[in-house]
Amino acid sequence: MKKLVAGAVLAVFSLLANALQPYVAGDRLVATDLKTAVAAAEQKLAAAGFTVIGRHVPPGIPTHASIIVSERSYTAALAQVGGSAVVGVPIRVGVKADGSVSYQNLEYWQRAFLRGNYGKAEAAVKAASTRLQQAFGAGKPFGGEVAVDDLATYRYMVGMERFDDKSELKVHASFDEAVKTIRENLAKGVAKTSKVYEVVIPERNVAVFGVATNDPEDGEGWWAKKIGADHVAALPWEIFVVDNKAYALFARYRTALAWPELGMFQFMGISTHPDSNQAMMAKVAGGVWDSRTAN
Repeated sequence: MKKLVAGAVLAVFSLLANALQPYVAGDRLVATDLKTAVAAAEQKLAAAGFTVIGRHVPPGIPTHASIIVSERSYTAALAQVGGSAVVGVPIRVGVKADGSVSYQNLEYWQRAFLRGNYGKAEAAVKAASTRLQQAFGAGKPFGGEVAVDDLATYRYMVGMERFDDKSELKVHASFDEAVKTIRENLAKGVAKTSKVYEVVIPERNVAVFGVATNDPEDGEGWWAKKIGADHVAALPWEIFVVDNKAYALFARYRTALAWPELGMFQFMGISTHPDSNQAMMAKVAGGVWDSRTAN
């Protein structure tokens, strides 16, 4: 009996050792307000070799912000993988008005986004992770555990979408037309959105845009706050372009990946979010979302 108990305990520890969490808590900054905290975080990021490409304060959550950065070698590695790998190019850091910092656990996110291609970019992922640790310290992971082997095929539950399920928003005549349409619609505030960042890699025909969803009823200000604003390093959402097609990851996938410990009742509390989010993204891409034909 003792051997069985010991075996069970070892099995649990083995599972925990082979699990990842989406965020890392960094060293606290000296700050008295959000503006000061963001400025201090950006100085540390610049010193560690990152380039700031966007800043985002979610509507309705004025004490939280995300800083979006890029890193040259990391971007080059994902561009070399090509296609939908572009969705992982932006790196997000969360900052709170009290000086709290969190940053993405890049291995977690890239094992999910790159899936079978993770090995091709693993060295760059580890190098960028080391730079984040240089900036903010190698703190404690948080956000909910997912087994390493499950990330490539991750979904919240049976029947919900995975990364590579059909999430096409609009087919354009060309890559340039797709990029132009998204830029113009974000500039116009279509569907109560705005641009946070953009990364365009024309030689690979790929691009990714950070999209703030500012609608007070359907945007991130209500649903992200409701399920946990401390995961602010998940924001903002994105639209990505591969060749002449615009995509947005399904919210039932993207939200669950960013909040993997989300309870079913919490998920049901934001039940309108997945379809409303996809509808907003479709409008930005120049299309129309029909949830009846999506799956």
